[in-house]
Amino acid sequence: MASKLLKIFIGFDQIESVAWHTMTHSILSRSSRPVAIIPVNLSNLKGIYTRERDSKQSNEFSFSRFLVPYLSDYQGYAVFFDCDMMLRTDINEILEVTKTDPDRAVYVVKHDYEPRDDIKYLNAVQYKYPRKNWSSVVLWNCSHPANATVTADFVNSASPMELHRFSWLKDDQIGELDARWNWLVGEYDHPPHDVKNVHWTVGGPYFDEYKDADFSKEWFSEFANMCYCMQRPKTP
Repeated sequence: MASKLLKIFIGFDQIESVAWHTMTHSILSRSSRPVAIIPVNLSNLKGIYTRERDSKQSNEFSFSRFLVPYLSDYQGYAVFFDCDMMLRTDINEILEVTKTDPDRAVYVVKHDYEPRDDIKYLNAVQYKYPRKNWSSVVLWNCSHPANATVTADFVNSASPMELHRFSWLKDDQIGELDARWNWLVGEYDHPPHDVKNVHWTVGGPYFDEYKDADFSKEWFSEFANMCYCMQRPKTP
C-alpha cells in the first residue's frame, strides 16, 4: 500500500482555515488513488521548524513548505500545495510528468511574470522576485539525491532566496508542470476550460473583496459540498 499512497502536503494558516479544508475536499472527492493529506501546520512542527517569522511572510508556511522531503523520510513522491487553491481533476494525473520526464528532483510550473498589484489579501505586500510562485505547487521526488540537502537545519537557516529559487538544484534537475496545475487567478487571463488546479494567489473567494474572482462559483460549490451532512428525514 505504501507505494500506492501519495502524500499531499497543504500549507495551513489559521487566517484562511476554510481554504485549507475546501482544498482538501477538492482533492479527496476526485482522487482515484489512496492519498494522505498532511497539513503543513506550525503547531505540528515544534522542535522541527524553529525559524523566526520573517516580516515579509504573507502566510505561516512560506518556508516550512520546504520540509516536505524531510517529513517524507526522503522516500517516494509527494506533492505540496498552497491552501488557496482548488483541484478540478484527479490528483493522480500530476504523476504523468514523471513518466514523460523522469528523474527530476522537483516539478513546478515555471511562472515568468510580475504581479499586477502591489497589495494582495489582508493588505499583505505583493513582493516581486524571480521564480515567484514556483514553490506554490511542487511535485517532489523526495528520494532524489539532490534533495538530501533539504534537511530541517537547511530549511531553518537558508535564505528566502535560496529556498524559493530552489538554489540547491541545478536547472536541469527542475522539471516543468503545465501551467494548468497552478493557474494564477488575477495574474493570468482567459483560463482554458481544463484548468487542473486553480490558485487564488491574490486572494481567494472566501475574502469579501475577492468573492467574484474567476472560478469563485466553483469554490463556493466545493465549500458547500465540504460542509455537507446528510440528515435523518423529518417525520410528518
